[in-house]
Amino acid sequence: MVKTLFLVIIVFIVFDFIIEQLLAYLNSTRFSEVLPEEVKGIYDEKEYIRSQQYLRLNNKFSILSDSVSFIILLAVLFFSGFGWLDHVVRQWSDNEIWQSLYFFGIIAFVSDIISTPFSVYHTFVIESKFGFNKTTLKTFVLDKIKGWIIGIIIGGGLLALIVFIFQSTGYWFWILAWGLITLFSIFMSMFYSNLIVPLFNKQKPLEEGDLRTAIEEFSKKAGFKLKDIYVIDGSKRSAKANAYFTGFGPKKRIVLYDTLIENHTIDELVAVLAHEIGHYKKKHILTGMAMGIVQTGIMLFIFSIFISNPILSQALGAAQGSFHVGALAFGILYSPVMLILEIATNAVSRKHEFAADRYAALNFNKQSLKEALKKLSVKNLSNLRPHPSVVFVKYSHPPLLARLAAIDQA
Repeated sequence: MVKTLFLVIIVFIVFDFIIEQLLAYLNSTRFSEVLPEEVKGIYDEKEYIRSQQYLRLNNKFSILSDSVSFIILLAVLFFSGFGWLDHVVRQWSDNEIWQSLYFFGIIAFVSDIISTPFSVYHTFVIESKFGFNKTTLKTFVLDKIKGWIIGIIIGGGLLALIVFIFQSTGYWFWILAWGLITLFSIFMSMFYSNLIVPLFNKQKPLEEGDLRTAIEEFSKKAGFKLKDIYVIDGSKRSAKANAYFTGFGPKKRIVLYDTLIENHTIDELVAVLAHEIGHYKKKHILTGMAMGIVQTGIMLFIFSIFISNPILSQALGAAQGSFHVGALAFGILYSPVMLILEIATNAVSRKHEFAADRYAALNFNKQSLKEALKKLSVKNLSNLRPHPSVVFVKYSHPPLLARLAAIDQA
C-alpha cells in the first residue's frame, strides 16, 4: 500500500508538470513578430515585436525554472529526502510542534536558496533588459530578509497553532483550524495594507489636486464612501503599473501605483478607480473571500480524515506517522483538486472583471476605461493573444481584447 501511494504521488507530480509544460507550449504557438490585425491600434509594430521577445524569454525561463524544481523534487522523493529530514528533526526535539517548525522551515529555506538564482536572473537580467527593473541589489536582499522574518513569525505561528489544535482536539481539529485560518484571512484583508505593505513600500495619501478632486467627486456620485486614497512607490522595484482595492468596511482603501499616475490622464485614472469601486459595489471581494473560506474548509475536512493514517508519512519515506510529513504528502495528493478549484475560481474572477469593467463603463466613461486598459497592457508588455486553454486554466483576468469587446457592448 505504501509503494502504491508513493507511485500515485509521483504520478500526480508528473501530471502537474506535464500540464504546466503543455500550457507553456500552447502559449508559445501564439507568439509571432508579425503584428496581428486584431491588435493594430493598441501596439505599434516595433513595440509589439518587443512584447513578443519579452513573452518568449519569460516562457523559456519559466520552463527552465519549473524543470529544475521538478527534477529536484523527484530526486528528493526517490532518495527519501523527506523521510531523512523527518529523522533529523526528531533528533532535535520530541515536541511535534517544534518538529513541524523545523521540518517546514528547512524545506522553505532550501527552496528559497534554490529559487534565488532564478529570481536574481529574472529581476536583474530579464526585467532589466526590457526596462522594467528598478530594484537595487540592496532592496532585493532586504526584501529577502524581511520575507524570511515575516514567514517565521506569521507562517511559523500559524503552523504551531494548527499542530497544537491537532494534538489537543482530535475530531474537532478541522473546524477549529478552519476558524483560525478564517479569522486570520479576515484580519489580513483588513490590515495587510497597514501592517505588511509598509515593511516593503512607502504609502502616502494622494495629495490635494485635480486627481483627488475627480476621484472624490466620482466616489460621491457612486455612493461610495472613500477617504483613504493612497499612492504607493511601485517605481522602487518596477516600471510596471497597477492599482488595487484592499480591506472592507471602515478599513477599505484604494492604492494607486506612482507609475500608474505618471502614465495616465485623470479620466483614465478615475476609470481605473471606477473599476475597483465596481468590484466593491458588486460584492466581488466578499464573494472571493467566501469562496476561499469554503475551499479551505473542504480541504481541512478531507485532510482531517487522512492525516492520522501513518501511510501518508511512510509514502514519503518516514519511518512512522508524522503530522508534518503527512501534511506534505496530502498537499501533493490534493493537487488535482486544487487544479480544479483554481480553474473554477479563475472563471468566477474573470466574470467579476467583466462586471467591474461594465460598471465603470456605464457609470463613468467607456472610452477612458478602454484607453487605460490599453496603456496598462502596452506598458507591461502583456500578452494580448494568449492561448484559450491557458486563459481557461490560469487567467484570473480576461485578456485585453476580450475586455475591450465586452466594454463596447456595455
